[in-house]
Amino acid sequence: MSARETLAARQISRDDSLVGRSIVRPNIRRHTEGGGHFVDDIKLPRMVHVAFLRSPHAHARIVSIDSNAAARMPGVIHVATGKDIAAISKPYVGVLRHMEGLRSPPQYPMAVDVARWQGEPVVAVVAESRAQAEDAIQRVDVGWEVLPAAVNMEKALDPSEPVIHESYGSNLCYRQIVDTGGVDEAFAQAHLVVEDTVNIGRQTGVPLEPRGLIAAYNAADRELTVYHSYQSAHLMQGTLATCFSMEERQIRVIVPDVGGGFGIKIHTYGDEVAACALAIILNRPVKFIADRFESFQSDIHARDHRVRGKLALDREGNILALEIDDLTGIGPYSMHPRSSSIELLEVVLFTGGNYKHKLYRARGTVVFQNKNCMCQYRGVGHPVAFAAMEHLVDQAALKLGIDPAEMRRRNLISDDAYPYTSPSKTRFEILSHQKCLTQLLKLMEYDDLRKEQAKLRKRGIHYGIGLASFFELTNPSPLIYGMGGARIGTVESCTIRLDAGGQIVVHTAICELGQGAETIVAQIAADAVGVELSSVKVISGVDTLSGPTGSGAWASRQTGTVGEAVLQAGLTLRKNILDVAAVVLQTSEEKLDIINGSVVMKDGKRGGNVSLLELARIAYYRGNELPSTCEPLFMATHQFRIKDYDFVFSNGAAGCLLEVDPETGFIDLLKIWCVDDCGRAINPKLVDEQIRGGMAQGIGPALLEHCIYDDQGQLLTCTMADYLLPMSLDVPDIEVHHVQTLTKTSALGAKGIGEAGASAPPGAIMNAVNDALRPFNAKVTRQPITPEVVLEALGKISQVSSVSRQA
Repeated sequence: MSARETLAARQISRDDSLVGRSIVRPNIRRHTEGGGHFVDDIKLPRMVHVAFLRSPHAHARIVSIDSNAAARMPGVIHVATGKDIAAISKPYVGVLRHMEGLRSPPQYPMAVDVARWQGEPVVAVVAESRAQAEDAIQRVDVGWEVLPAAVNMEKALDPSEPVIHESYGSNLCYRQIVDTGGVDEAFAQAHLVVEDTVNIGRQTGVPLEPRGLIAAYNAADRELTVYHSYQSAHLMQGTLATCFSMEERQIRVIVPDVGGGFGIKIHTYGDEVAACALAIILNRPVKFIADRFESFQSDIHARDHRVRGKLALDREGNILALEIDDLTGIGPYSMHPRSSSIELLEVVLFTGGNYKHKLYRARGTVVFQNKNCMCQYRGVGHPVAFAAMEHLVDQAALKLGIDPAEMRRRNLISDDAYPYTSPSKTRFEILSHQKCLTQLLKLMEYDDLRKEQAKLRKRGIHYGIGLASFFELTNPSPLIYGMGGARIGTVESCTIRLDAGGQIVVHTAICELGQGAETIVAQIAADAVGVELSSVKVISGVDTLSGPTGSGAWASRQTGTVGEAVLQAGLTLRKNILDVAAVVLQTSEEKLDIINGSVVMKDGKRGGNVSLLELARIAYYRGNELPSTCEPLFMATHQFRIKDYDFVFSNGAAGCLLEVDPETGFIDLLKIWCVDDCGRAINPKLVDEQIRGGMAQGIGPALLEHCIYDDQGQLLTCTMADYLLPMSLDVPDIEVHHVQTLTKTSALGAKGIGEAGASAPPGAIMNAVNDALRPFNAKVTRQPITPEVVLEALGKISQVSSVSRQA
């Protein structure tokens, strides 16, 4: 029996007890050709498509499901309910054990008995095409018992509100408290106390490429292969292994270039796990691509915070104490594996962290609600923390008659104060807030801008100038997730080699989302080894079977961690090359250098040069020319992790110039400036564009983007016509400059840059709008700052309706 026939026979004779339905087996035809040899023609299963019937209700019990009519529809291969999927997939729990008190119940890939948000998958239909699957969904009849929904996070803990998970007795998910002590005394003795409440609306990421995967199961070897648009291949490998009670070696995840992620694609989604489960059930490749409508309903949402803040100040404007109370609603579950409470935790830990006050008290509350789940998205809690704090700083400056720039000069931590530990016990290695602010004001021509603003106000033109200081968590250590029990690594690996053709080949687990990560890797490798950029080949994509282990793209970490692994591996390879070259050239390694792909004498003498191509050919093909004591090692591997700090922080300062029309409420962004310090800028042009892209994603939620729900938990913004993204005309000229303060946690000295741009605009824009509204004694404290919000602040319209304010 041939190998192919043996494989087919093994597939046919496999244990069907696990799946028991809709099995498609290979057909084997045997015929003779030529000299009587047997030729096997195995018809392999064709790929099928899955679509999901999603709950139309925010909270409802599933009374019955009748899928008989759907199963008879053309092209339909299989129909599965939540119970069917639960039979082979364990639930997952989005709880980190080091976050004391955090709770969330087990979550199955699809709703089993109760649907807890509009958009939760309930029934899966597998068909020969996506269109056929969607048509069949219309024939599935689900009997619902609609239940009261807990929608408003402000009321979620009221005894009268419906409890989403009855065993908990309330909708409380998590609480976090920080208290240095002495706060009440500081407020009692303060010359000025400033209080306000800032509301940040719910938003989502909207990557150009939606979520999607293709899963294929090899029943003979019990191996699952998943091609995934995802940000962390090894994370998904561990998640699927746990769900299906398989070894990680039995799960292969392949992540090619990804069309945008922004944090949307680092979470566990039930529809994606269900698609993999269906591949196992059917033993056929299953494809799932979320369309844009269901993406709005099922891709994680973010932000949605209410922050009450309070500042105590002396007569000179020095901040004495800060107090905040943050509330957020995260949907019915804490997302696996990162936990939906991390965003609030960052708000609690980071608000005011760039200012030098010593007294701080913060209370954070996370509640469950019948809306789509929330979790980490670009910037995570930073935009919320900085919007709230920068607003308070500006309000204090206004009441004290101090210019906002001078207010920050007096209170930002001095650049020579590092290393520094904030009141929330966050450790900062080295930052440059004062230097960034000084450079920003020079870049903006701040004093002249203020003079121009005053002239224009006399003509009825209302310009606003807003500032914001910020910092960004990057290059995290294992303490952020690993200690909480999540399979989220922080070690990065690189294998680099000189191949037989003289090319430098670099293999990492870097995830290319369009941010230019592969270019950065190539630059670092070229510099480390000593070759032209064109001589470096970076193997693209991540494959958990054949590639190095890594953690993927999240928390602005790839340049700082993967880059350091590449640098160290490249330096090791360089030394190995020089060792062999010294033997060939009959000299010492100390006298040699590698420049532009050739080994040369450092002293410039002729006759001592050899190309890397020639060295490679000697090593790979003509080893007889080398003495037995010379062992060419033209491959090097290095692993790297951050050791000395929990995180490496970058920082910066941003300024905004805009015009507000008090008659219409329209806001016209005129210019944004940003000075950022991300340590060593490996590729300044890519850094600039990361900042600009982040700024665009910060402009969106500040002025436009909003996931709006009605009082019954129905999402009203499910299309691009309703959910407004910033277009090219909405994004002004963004001028970017840099300060470079190198981190000592790595030889590379690079900090992260991916999320910095998204963190500053909400604060800078809100301050600029309020600056423009000062002649009217008006202010806005809610985002997005739509024309209606501006007109409401001016008293020209009544308060915006409860539906449009829901987030």
